[in-house]
Amino acid sequence: MVGTATNGRGRHSFPYINGGYDMSPGSAPASNAGSECGGIEFTREDVEALLREKPKRKDKFNLKEKCDLLTEYIKRLKLCIKWFQELETSYVFEQDKLQNRLDKAELRCCETENLLKNKEEELNSIIQELRKNYSFLQEKFEQEECDKLSAMDSLTKERQARLDIERSQNTLSEELGKAQRELSSANQKITSLNDMYKRLQDYIASLQQYNSKLHTDLSTAEDDLKRIEKEKAGMGENLSMLRGQLTMCKTSHDEAVKQRDALVNESASLKMDLQQVRDDRDRLLLQVESLTAEVVQYKESTENSCSELDNLTTKTSELEDKCDSQSNEIRTLKDQLTTALERLQVSDLSALETRSEYEEQQKLIDDLQSRLADAEFKVIEGEMLRKKLHNTILELKGNIRVFCRVRPLLPDDGSSDGKIISFPTSMEAFGRGIDLVQTGQKHSFSFDKVFVPDASQEDVFEEISQLVQSALDGYKVCIFAYGQTGSGKTYTMMGKPGQPDLKGLIPRSLEQIFQTRQSLLLQGWKYEMQVSMLEIYNETIRDLLSTNRSSIDVSRTENSVGGKQYTIKHDANGNTHVSDLTVVDVRSAKEVSYLLDRAAQSRSVGKTQMNEQSSRSHFVFTLRISGYNESTEQQVQGVLNLIDLAGSERLSKSGSTGDRLKETQAINKSLSSLSDVIFALAKKEDHVPFRNSKLTYLLQPCLGGDSKTLMFVNISPDPSSSGESLCSLRFASRVNACEIGVPRRQTNTRSLDSRLSYG
Repeated sequence: MVGTATNGRGRHSFPYINGGYDMSPGSAPASNAGSECGGIEFTREDVEALLREKPKRKDKFNLKEKCDLLTEYIKRLKLCIKWFQELETSYVFEQDKLQNRLDKAELRCCETENLLKNKEEELNSIIQELRKNYSFLQEKFEQEECDKLSAMDSLTKERQARLDIERSQNTLSEELGKAQRELSSANQKITSLNDMYKRLQDYIASLQQYNSKLHTDLSTAEDDLKRIEKEKAGMGENLSMLRGQLTMCKTSHDEAVKQRDALVNESASLKMDLQQVRDDRDRLLLQVESLTAEVVQYKESTENSCSELDNLTTKTSELEDKCDSQSNEIRTLKDQLTTALERLQVSDLSALETRSEYEEQQKLIDDLQSRLADAEFKVIEGEMLRKKLHNTILELKGNIRVFCRVRPLLPDDGSSDGKIISFPTSMEAFGRGIDLVQTGQKHSFSFDKVFVPDASQEDVFEEISQLVQSALDGYKVCIFAYGQTGSGKTYTMMGKPGQPDLKGLIPRSLEQIFQTRQSLLLQGWKYEMQVSMLEIYNETIRDLLSTNRSSIDVSRTENSVGGKQYTIKHDANGNTHVSDLTVVDVRSAKEVSYLLDRAAQSRSVGKTQMNEQSSRSHFVFTLRISGYNESTEQQVQGVLNLIDLAGSERLSKSGSTGDRLKETQAINKSLSSLSDVIFALAKKEDHVPFRNSKLTYLLQPCLGGDSKTLMFVNISPDPSSSGESLCSLRFASRVNACEIGVPRRQTNTRSLDSRLSYG
């Protein structure tokens, strides 16, 4: 529709699309340069003024003047529609262009996302591997630390043993001093003391050698301890304690040297008293022997201490080697970790760059999508305006609107001859044209709307929803389905029972009417609705809502059932009445749905070679609407006729016999009468044979009066049915060319007669 857009954005004119940007309202699109519009442009105000324009005539009875004015008005409307079609072409071109750019951007975005995902997976695998290596090295380092602690414990134990040895050495030194004091008191034992002196000198010499060796070992140990102290601060304290202990040992050795000097001096003095100690020589010799044995034990313990010190030195060197290897491994791990961190930083930078590029692409996609949405909105708005102008022209011309619907191919359909139906893709014929090929010859047709096989029930109803709304506004509306047997007429009108998504036009129309009725209560409108349903079977009218079930017996051929006479009558106002027909007041869509199910069970159906469930009668559903507005005291009367015609069929294909044969003959006769009426209307003959059949006589107000009429022509894509499809399309073209008059709104006072009007 022209006016405020449905998405809330106000537009004061119709912009043009040229090269991907909106042009100003005062400029024209490039596609208009050689068009029939001649550079003329239309704004919303021009279109609305054109739609609201009413012909001004000086003489109301001058038909020629009226015809000229209407002709000029129709020319301007056609010019406006042509301009909108060209504008729509530019919109579609821009939409395709934007869609291509959007597809390319989405493709680049997908490639970028895949690249980013691959890089993330690679980095995750590298990080996982580094974490595993780090955990393994951490465990190894902890194991080495445990080994180091155990070695320190063993070193502490060895140092404690050495302290014990030093304590025993101090004890021996004290006993030696005691013996020396005994020698000083025993002046007579000088000879033995001399021998002891010699032995002591030898022992002192050995002690000096051992002392020098200890010094060497001590210096070596100090160097090793210094090196260990530099690498491991924790071991420095223990080694410094060991160094202090060695210093104490050195101090004790210095004291022994001083004692030796003192003994030398005492020996010089003892020489003078040598004779005095000879008596005690034997006893002192025994003591010296015992002391010698103790010295031997001391030497043995000293040798053991040396061996233990060597072992300790060896273990210390091994620990140093382990520390060096661990330090090297730690350095290697640090280098690997640094390299991994650098690679991770590089990957982060690459990811940031990729993400920024992705965000830019996303912004571009959003911009293209917004522009595409704007273009689609403009196309939809132009299409709605085109439909409104087209409907206005049809109403002014009084033509019967024709919609064509092609059902999908079924598994039972033959496909040996290939595809016989196609749909043109040009802008002028898109959605309105259909091509049929028969015996190598192509036949093209154009209607108000063409539905492809995959069109849904909702898509079909959306096209006729405004027409159904007209019934509430006080117009007479008639929608009927025409086509051969098995082409999908009943499916279009009724749908499939038990499947809400496949509801047909009749259930959907009723739902819309009752929903709109509820919303109009706020505006003061109150509606009363009445429903009736009948079928024309073998030129006999049957009441499908009658409580007398015998009236449904298909074996009856009389027009009266149970004493009721069903007679079609037309009044002076163009309304049609069927006498003795059951009329039911309804208040909700559920009540009407119940009545539809009831009528469907009563309708005449049969099996033929062309259709398992073939409708053997013409089904007519009528809803009469009476509305009254208390605030404006306005009254309207509308009628909605929804008709499912029986399918045309050839006896050679249907194989009908007996009752089916009579039904087929009656159906074909009524459809032939309908064709005669259409031919007479198309040629504008004075006499139109409406009375040749009950079907045409019942449809007289819809075909020749002031009703809004729409015909669905249903087509089968089966190649074996190409002849019937071609006949249906030709008949639909003639119907589309018929002019039945301008629809008139009924605002009469409500009638108290409960009978239902069909016209």
